[in-house]
Amino acid sequence: MKMVYNPDMQTWNEMLIRPKFDLALMEDLVNRIFTEVKTTGDSVVKKYTGYFDHAVVDILKVPNEEIDRAENRVSEKLRIAIRTAARNIRKFHTAQQVTFSKIEIAPGVMCWQSPAPIEKVGLYIPGGTAPLFSTALMLAIPAQIAGCREVVLCTPPAPDGSINPVILYTAKIAGVTQVFRVGGIQAIAAMTFGTETIPAVYKIFGPGNQYVTAAKMEASRHGVAIDLPAGPSEVMVVADETANPVFIAADLLSQAEHGKDSQVMLVTWDKAIIAQVEREIELQIKTLQRKEIIRSALENSSLVFVNNKEEAVHCINSYAPEHLILSVADEAYFSKRIINAGSVFIGNYTPESAGDYASGTNHTLPTAGFARIYGGVSLDSFLKKISYQKISREGLEKLAPVITIMAAEEKLEAHKNAVEIRINNQ
Repeated sequence: MKMVYNPDMQTWNEMLIRPKFDLALMEDLVNRIFTEVKTTGDSVVKKYTGYFDHAVVDILKVPNEEIDRAENRVSEKLRIAIRTAARNIRKFHTAQQVTFSKIEIAPGVMCWQSPAPIEKVGLYIPGGTAPLFSTALMLAIPAQIAGCREVVLCTPPAPDGSINPVILYTAKIAGVTQVFRVGGIQAIAAMTFGTETIPAVYKIFGPGNQYVTAAKMEASRHGVAIDLPAGPSEVMVVADETANPVFIAADLLSQAEHGKDSQVMLVTWDKAIIAQVEREIELQIKTLQRKEIIRSALENSSLVFVNNKEEAVHCINSYAPEHLILSVADEAYFSKRIINAGSVFIGNYTPESAGDYASGTNHTLPTAGFARIYGGVSLDSFLKKISYQKISREGLEKLAPVITIMAAEEKLEAHKNAVEIRINNQ
């Protein structure tokens, strides 16, 4: 990890460049697959599934019987854990439901909003070395609460064409309506255009590698919404003398194991903490299976010493971390000043892992600095809000002068006429 002492706040972002990949380099491949899927459908999806995942897939849709059988292949201990996490996630997202009241803006002018679900949503769940079945909970449960009619899940198959049984079990209890054994660019393209068996959706959610990210960006050019731009995982830990260096090292390592391009960071104004955390990282990393991935990620990462907590706040808001852990005594000071972060974990006993799995908050979060403009996935991500208004004749008579004057100034005569024709109609 790089050591950064007393960074110049003016050049802070230049010092901490995030790992990046060039989406333009993948553009030709993404465009080719999108075009083929759009024109040919299932056969092309199967072709690329064989090419990229080395899997021969005859039937893309996972039958309900296979999903039902998956439960018996998941240990009872894990089933209990998944159900507990699901209950917490459901409780947190259910609490986000909002009731709108009708508002009388002026006499005879009533306005209100009503939430409506996005009818068809697609969920992408990565497989590979780390099948993220927890993401199925994070995405399918709020979709179910929102009332989405179709919740389609795509996930890459193993070489034998099978789907991880834990993903299937999780999909079932989370309310997924259809599961397909397809991953990568071809999965995103299939959910964008629809094929003979995979339905087109209106919005696509879920993480993935750089090819999936590039495909999601391409989907957005074809009128399909996406949850948020995604990049490598990241965590920033802000710590003072009350922090436990053993815990900090564990948190940094837990995020670094996501991938070689992950980025982790410690920011502190206590020099002793830095040395202690360095020692702990070296001790703990020896016991971890993904140590090679972690060491690569640590090359992108930093231990940062700042002069005071004011500078630490500047670091937080400039960097806009996906995950922010506050291991500090003065929690209120930071909580009141944070404006750019995906999800915040407060206190020595609040690891980022809790949010990844079971505390109830959503772990689908903005990365790469997008926390400056995006929040994480929530119930609102699966809803749109429809505005309603009802105006009586008396209400329109009072509004008419305002509307007609403004319409005339904008040279929109028909807008003006739509009001006057009603007022003059006796």
